[in-house]
Amino acid sequence: MSKASKIKSFDPNSPGSPDADIYGLPFTAAEADIVLVPVPWEVTTSYGGGTSHGPKAILDASFQVDLFNPEFPELWKRGIVMDEIPEALLEQSKALKKEAQQVIDVLIEGGDAKQKAKAKKALERINAECAVMNDWVQQRTAYWLDQGKLVGLVGGDHSTPLGFFRTQAARHKEFGILHIDAHLDLRIAYEGFTYSHASIMYNALPIKQLTKLVSVGTRDFCEQENEVFLKNKERIRIVRSADVRRQQYEGITWRDQCDAIIASLPQKVHISFDIDGLDPKLCPNTGTPVPGGFEYEEATYLLSRLVQSGRTVIGFDLVEVTPGKSNDWDANVGARLLFHLCGLLAK
Repeated sequence: MSKASKIKSFDPNSPGSPDADIYGLPFTAAEADIVLVPVPWEVTTSYGGGTSHGPKAILDASFQVDLFNPEFPELWKRGIVMDEIPEALLEQSKALKKEAQQVIDVLIEGGDAKQKAKAKKALERINAECAVMNDWVQQRTAYWLDQGKLVGLVGGDHSTPLGFFRTQAARHKEFGILHIDAHLDLRIAYEGFTYSHASIMYNALPIKQLTKLVSVGTRDFCEQENEVFLKNKERIRIVRSADVRRQQYEGITWRDQCDAIIASLPQKVHISFDIDGLDPKLCPNTGTPVPGGFEYEEATYLLSRLVQSGRTVIGFDLVEVTPGKSNDWDANVGARLLFHLCGLLAK
């Protein structure tokens, strides 16, 4: 059956078949315009865990999302699929995370010479395997872009999109990143891990095509990150959550704030969305929650305003969605945010 035939016969008002792809849609990867690359990886997370299961949880929760969105009324007809979840990557993540915990334990608690030597070898192995993961992400995202697809990445922790950033750099002379996050992620090899989830934006800075990094919703960062920012002020802009609220209390509208944020960005923009950029009530199980943050509609308004400005969204990543043990609230929010991101990418 052709894509056109599937569109004609598909009922978007009915529950999606459990055998269908994400959002219950009937399309194959060849037919879909949008391909989501899942990266079930969380080796360096040092607080809460479980984000490697985020792609699967979002996939499962997506069947509860109604396909009609007034902003993107016919998005489903474009076709959205999730690439096959790489189980080998998930198993590698589980194994390496156990070794990472040994590294962290020695760092915090100390240890004898044998323990330190073992931790040193584990750290070297983890850094090498994370580099392999980055290469895989770069190759996989490039593959789908070469097929003419619009591509989004679904993590995993926030270390996962570095390879995607490199893919973007190979295709665009310049681009910016709109980074929505509770954290700056400018730490240098946090806890010794070169590709730490807390170092993703620091690791992105050597990409010369990345001309502007605008971090929005920030509530938690360290002195080292501030020093990195001060050394790169011409390329980095920080919009703290506290400053957003202060300005709103003083009468500045969110629309005006969004326009000022967007004005800092170049024409082509990659959206890097850490779910902890939202208020923790919307993502209570995420690994490193911080008080404050955006309401759901505030975040989607900013993203929609970005597209309305005439800028081009060249890709996105959604990371740090962690399924809860008792319910799928985090995944529910993640699936709906992901649908909105797909709408922006297609628009």
